[in-house]
Amino acid sequence: MRKIEPGEYRVYLAPRALVDIVGLLSWGGFSARARQTKQSPLLRMQEGRTLAPPVMLTENIGEGVAPAFQPEGFIKPPLVPLISGGKLGDALVSPRSAKEYGLATNGAASDESPQSLDVAPGSLEEGSVLEALGTGLYISNLWYLNFSDRPAGRITGMTRFATFWVENGRIAAPVTPMRFDDSIYRILGESLVDLTRERELLPDPSTYGERQTSSARLPGALLKQLRFTL
Repeated sequence: MRKIEPGEYRVYLAPRALVDIVGLLSWGGFSARARQTKQSPLLRMQEGRTLAPPVMLTENIGEGVAPAFQPEGFIKPPLVPLISGGKLGDALVSPRSAKEYGLATNGAASDESPQSLDVAPGSLEEGSVLEALGTGLYISNLWYLNFSDRPAGRITGMTRFATFWVENGRIAAPVTPMRFDDSIYRILGESLVDLTRERELLPDPSTYGERQTSSARLPGALLKQLRFTL
């Protein structure tokens, strides 16, 4: 087991790790209510900040596993573009927000979070990930994520299982847990090298209150650098 000192490292985020980051953004990032009240973690994108041009996120009900209607029976459209070409797209609008803010609803549930999130693929072949990473960290998943600065889109969290130190395209050693703290505008913006061509469909495994029907389909992400503080 290797201990890595705090600093910035080249990183590959496997789909299971990337879904945790994108899932945290779903806590208001695509909500019409959060945008109207200026509480969105993507507030800077409302003001013109962008992510990398290849970043495209869609609420893809047509190809997900969630039902095409919300609890009150409102029908959802097959596609809602949330981020297109790195720019903020449409919001998810519940019937209540539509009434309150004079908007047209697109059948979102009351929490206005994606139920069938779809992240567009890139051009990096999955079999070439280690070679493309070179020397850095291969991160399989993350945990304990939260916002360290919500209005600025800044995220903190810990690495979890199966995080490896890679040297010259080969796995050298497992790595002890580390804490990262970085901005989404670096993670999916200036630091993004590429996304994998292959994607994984990841159903939500949580059962708090009831079994969930939401899912996400997304690639892995190769980053030039991710900031680790512990």
